[in-house]
Amino acid sequence: QVQLVESGGGLVQPGGSLRLSCAASERIFTITTMGWYRQAPGKQRELAATITNGDTTNYADSVKGRFIISRSIAKNTLYLQMNNLKPEDTAVYYCKAEARGIASWGQGTQVVVSS
Repeated sequence: QVQLVESGGGLVQPGGSLRLSCAASERIFTITTMGWYRQAPGKQRELAATITNGDTTNYADSVKGRFIISRSIAKNTLYLQMNNLKPEDTAVYYCKAEARGIASWGQGTQVVVSS
């Protein structure tokens, strides 16, 4: 199982930006798909963005055009650049890795968008 550690969450005003990071315990070029999911209070966890080991990306409609998922093979790290944040983006953001048929999750990082 891949160990994942997220960081970069915090409090930001509407319209602001944050960059989340997810450090992986193994070389990420061996991981089939990595992604960011989020869970708002009282709601189910939902997909925000994913990226494959071929660098194909996929975004939820709610974040398309505002969020950018990327990865650094050299640093074994997944990123989520979040721009033009809205209050509805408030959630705990989780990193996920799918490798060798096994899904691994990080512990989550809180993002609060509020004035």
